[in-house]
Amino acid sequence: MDVNDKLDEIVRYVESARSMPMSSSSVVNRTELLGQLRALREMLPATLEEADSLLGERDAVLAQARSDAEAVVAAGNEQREQLIADHEVLTAAQGRADEVLAAATAKADELSRGVDDYVDAKLAHLEVAVDRILDTVRQGRERLRKTSAYSELDPGEDEPTG
Repeated sequence: MDVNDKLDEIVRYVESARSMPMSSSSVVNRTELLGQLRALREMLPATLEEADSLLGERDAVLAQARSDAEAVVAAGNEQREQLIADHEVLTAAQGRADEVLAAATAKADELSRGVDDYVDAKLAHLEVAVDRILDTVRQGRERLRKTSAYSELDPGEDEPTG
């Protein structure tokens, strides 16, 4: 039997006690009621010790829960800080990559223009050289047409006969 059961028994005993006529008082057996109260008093230390033990356990559980919660919050804050730092590094790296790409594109465009200018200059020199060679070939052919081994012997044959 526990404390609550004993209290219920005492309450039932008092409620079932004989009432005094014309009064709100009741007649109870003093010895029996005192016996029940003494039994209740004997039960209380064990119950109070049990309650104290439960409160101590509760305090320990609460302290552990608080400690665990603080650890989770600290880990969350640390992870958040790491993510922020990672994001900043990623942003900086992306910015640097964009700068390098822009510089490489500008350098490639500059080199491409330089190559185009170089090839154009070489083709212009080649064109001039080819034009000179063509002029030389034309002149040589022209000379060949004007002079031949037979034309020196017969100057009149150059004229067409009609």
